Amino acid sequence: MISRSDIPLEVVQVAQTLEAAGFEAYLVGGCVRDVLIGKTPKDWDITTNAHPLEIQGLFPETYYNNDYGTVGVVNEETGNDTVKVIEVTPYRSESEYSDARRPDTVLFGVSLEEDLKRRDFTVNALAYSLSSGQLVDLFDGIGDLEKRRIKAVGEASERFKEDALRMMRAVRLASELNFAIEGQTLQSITDNSALLKRISIERIAEEFLRIINSSVPMQGIVLLQRLGLIDHIIPELNDAIGVEQGGAHAFDVYEHILRTLQAAADKGFSVELRLAALFHDIGKPATRRTGGKHKTYTFYGHEVVGAQMTQKILDRLKLPREMSNVVVKLVRWHMFFSDPALITLSAVRRTIVRIGPEHIDDLLNLRVCDRIGTGRPKEQPFRFRQYKAMVDQALRDPISVKMLKINGDQIMAVTGEKPGKKLGYVLHALLEEVLDNPGKNTEEYLKTRVFELLKLPETELEKLALAGKQKQEAEEQEALKDIARTHKVG
Repeated sequence: MISRSDIPLEVVQVAQTLEAAGFEAYLVGGCVRDVLIGKTPKDWDITTNAHPLEIQGLFPETYYNNDYGTVGVVNEETGNDTVKVIEVTPYRSESEYSDARRPDTVLFGVSLEEDLKRRDFTVNALAYSLSSGQLVDLFDGIGDLEKRRIKAVGEASERFKEDALRMMRAVRLASELNFAIEGQTLQSITDNSALLKRISIERIAEEFLRIINSSVPMQGIVLLQRLGLIDHIIPELNDAIGVEQGGAHAFDVYEHILRTLQAAADKGFSVELRLAALFHDIGKPATRRTGGKHKTYTFYGHEVVGAQMTQKILDRLKLPREMSNVVVKLVRWHMFFSDPALITLSAVRRTIVRIGPEHIDDLLNLRVCDRIGTGRPKEQPFRFRQYKAMVDQALRDPISVKMLKINGDQIMAVTGEKPGKKLGYVLHALLEEVLDNPGKNTEEYLKTRVFELLKLPETELEKLALAGKQKQEAEEQEALKDIARTHKVG
């Protein structure tokens, strides 16, 4: 059960302040659930019969800016072990949810029983009194915790019609807690899955990312697909189901990408790498081609198509641009380490430039997860060490303008050149040469080369400066054209 020692002092103090003023105060929801299963809650929520203005009047620093009466009580203490904000919400009852998102009316100060009746799942409808030690469990939430299952409070369809996002939340909780979803609740999600269309994509994406960041995201994606929710989030995943791969792959594309995602989760990798694992082969169904007598398949250019698809999906989910950029780059270049015979140090250097030095290890780790997802053991140690050694060597070589043995100020000093685009073109043209041959990164060579470059017309100089980028873009456009001709995709 729950012990007072499980509760941070500042949370206890907020409850005591409410009770000292003559109000009731209960810990409620996820924090009670987490304490009962031995997890440390991320948030602490208190419910009370006090109204918002009454709550605000009891504490020196609060914020209040929502329709549900939640008051954030700010704890002024600092330190690693303190809870900085405790959310206090009045008991409330709600009526009619015409838009499947928010109640038409909210009443404050009703009974604790009424408040718990409108909550989503039984494991979240638990309340605990700090003063009496009473655990209020009106819907057998304790029993469902013991059975490790997610069950709706009351009639599941009513709960989901009140707020359709609860269907996503059921899957997210199952993934975070490694619980099952109770049968009637499961069926009700299937029956009401179309209601998710009425929820803003931002709210959906928030729950989706929490599923991806959970301990068993593979289970979460499987549930989303089976319940019909994935149709309103990433319908492109459905196309991967049943797409055989052959060769070294023991699984179809769908199961392979789920196993790759789970491998990333098992290793505790970042949400960006997990998303890249989920999307790395999203382009395979569109690019699969059958060849030979033995049911062999090719997926030429799937990383190029996959990167474009990933960009569209992440834009649709309105994920942060910085996150999207990382994921798309990882998807685009995930095949780089697939054939060690074709890898040169020059290619490694250019890949580091494309991915960014801070993400090159992610690319290596994605390769490891990709291999695990085939059903084979992890990457052979000797091969992975070979890749890592090449990356370490390439990182010691110049891979940015800042690492050149000459800079803009030095060029202007010896040539009289003025600041401007031409100076930038010279520096990037020098970098293009040094990426191919780090031995040219000497002050003597670069100074001599600067004078030669400055004699060129600006248009020609620009071509040299952008050569690497333009070559990459040309190759990708040609690959896309070839794929479109061959497979009639675009």
